[in-house]
Amino acid sequence: MLTEERHSYILKKLKEEGIVKSQDIIRELNCSESTVRRDLILLEDAGHLKRIHGGAKRVYDLDEELSVVEKSAKNVQEKTLIARYAASLIKENDVIYLDAGTTTLAMIPFLNKNITVVTNGVQHASLLVDQQLRVYLLGGVVKNTTKAIVGVNSVSELKKYRFTKAFLGINGIDEEYGCTTPDPEEALLNILLYSNPQIHMCLVIIQNGER
Repeated sequence: MLTEERHSYILKKLKEEGIVKSQDIIRELNCSESTVRRDLILLEDAGHLKRIHGGAKRVYDLDEELSVVEKSAKNVQEKTLIARYAASLIKENDVIYLDAGTTTLAMIPFLNKNITVVTNGVQHASLLVDQQLRVYLLGGVVKNTTKAIVGVNSVSELKKYRFTKAFLGINGIDEEYGCTTPDPEEALLNILLYSNPQIHMCLVIIQNGER
């Protein structure tokens, strides 16, 4: 089983039950104890769980996400200012990644350079095409609420690209665990981007100011 598939299983279990036992992971996924230990360490380092004796627990309540329309209506002026600044950091011929957040969505009107954009946002892709930009849309499962494309396929595809810059929206930041997001599958994409040494700049935007 692929690492991303194991991570997806672990994070889904945490979302559903709040806690996951190492022995359950070993049994369900037919993998070794050392493999599970490495997975939990990696996910803890990324701020998505806390290891405990015999397993792991989630680090905060995974509340229901707002829809794109609901998120877009919040903090409009602030998002526009952030979006304008973020867009100003992009240079000619950059290859950038935009996640499916509403602040990155607000960046699109300011993207008028010769660039290539990869995104997991369905709405983002549509607006980017309207801007006459070169766009690649990740494949996978589309979330009903945020119109974000997630899942193992999207993670696999993301690995094929080489970015100069990435722009990510997160739901909050925790003193101990760092960046947080309520969706475990979007978290997998973020982990991959955070750990990519070839990205020269990874701008993380706190969208809701949650802990």
